[in-house]
Amino acid sequence: MELGAKDPMAMMREFLREAGGCAVIDGGLATEMEANGADLKDALWSAKCLFTSPDLIKKVHLDYLEAGANILTTASYQATIQGFESRGFSREESEALLRRSVEIAYEARDIFQKRYLKGPQNADKKENTFKQRPILVAASVGSYGAYLADGSEYSGNYGEAVTLETLKDFHRRRLQVLSEAGADIIAFETIPNKLEAQVYAELLEECNIKIPAWFSFNSKDGINVVSGDSLIECVSIADSCENVVAIGINCTAPRNIHGLVLSIRKVTNKPILVYPNSGESYDADRKEWVASTDVSDEDFVSYVSRWHEAGALLIGGCCRTTPKTIRAILRALHKEDDVFKPDGIQI
Repeated sequence: MELGAKDPMAMMREFLREAGGCAVIDGGLATEMEANGADLKDALWSAKCLFTSPDLIKKVHLDYLEAGANILTTASYQATIQGFESRGFSREESEALLRRSVEIAYEARDIFQKRYLKGPQNADKKENTFKQRPILVAASVGSYGAYLADGSEYSGNYGEAVTLETLKDFHRRRLQVLSEAGADIIAFETIPNKLEAQVYAELLEECNIKIPAWFSFNSKDGINVVSGDSLIECVSIADSCENVVAIGINCTAPRNIHGLVLSIRKVTNKPILVYPNSGESYDADRKEWVASTDVSDEDFVSYVSRWHEAGALLIGGCCRTTPKTIRAILRALHKEDDVFKPDGIQI
C-alpha cells in the first residue's frame, strides 16, 4: 500500500485497518546492526553502513519483517548531505546515498513479499495472511542534533546561533531527496524541540512534499519534549499540518509513554504512534548506550496493551530494541484468536 494519495489521512486509516487496527513499527536499526557486528562509533552512526555494509542494513530490515513489522524505517536517521560531504563524498554521491537508504528498504520488502507471495507450501491460512500483511517504508529524518553527533538530539539545545532559517537550509534538500526517492511516508524522528517541529511543518508546505509524514518527539520527564518545550505546543504544530498523518513519541523510556499518549490524545485526533527505547540512556561522549532503567522484552511488552488502550495505533521500538521485541509486541497486540480478525479495532 502507498500513502501518497489525495487524502493521506484516509490512506493511513485504510493502512491501519488492513494491519488489523494497530500497526507494528520495526525496532532499533543501528543498535541491531551493532549486535550483528557493525562498528558504529562514528559521526554518521547507522548511515555509515550505507556505503560500508548495505547488505547488513537489508538483513536487519528482513529480520524485522520476519518478526512481524508493518513499517520499516530507513537507515537515513543520521544520513545528511552535509555529513556525507564532510567524509569526502560529492553532493551527487551524498544524495545518491540518501536515495539508497530507501532503495535498500524496498529491496528487503520485495524479497520478503516474494518469498511469501503464495505462502510456504506447508503453511496454514493464518500464516499466509500474516506474511501478506501491508508493509510501508518510512524514510527516517533525524534532527539537526543527530547530525552534530554530540547528543544534542537528547537535549534540543542548539544554541542561539541556530535559527529557523538555519535549520530550514540544513534540512531542505535532504527532505526533497528522500521524498522523491519513493518512500511511502517521511518519519521525522526524535524531534527535540518546538523550533525543529516548526521547521519541518513549514518545509513540508514550502517544498510541496507529496507524500505523508509523521512527527515523533522525545521526552525525558514524561511531560515535555527533551528541550523543555511544551509537548502540547509541539503536537499542535504537527496536528495543524495537513501532510502529517500520525504523531507520537520515540526514543523515550517505556515508563513515560502512557502519560505522554494521554497528553497527545487531548490535542489531536490523528493516529498516535509510540516506539520507545529500551529505557537505557545514551552517553554522547562514549557514543554508546548505558544501562540504567532498561527493561527486559517481557517487561517492555507488558506496557503495550496500556499504550494501545490509551490510543496508540502504531507501536514499535527504538534504540536497543530487537526483532525479538517486535515479535513480542505483535503477540501482545494480537492475541491468538484475534490476529486475523478482518475488522480489528475501530479507528
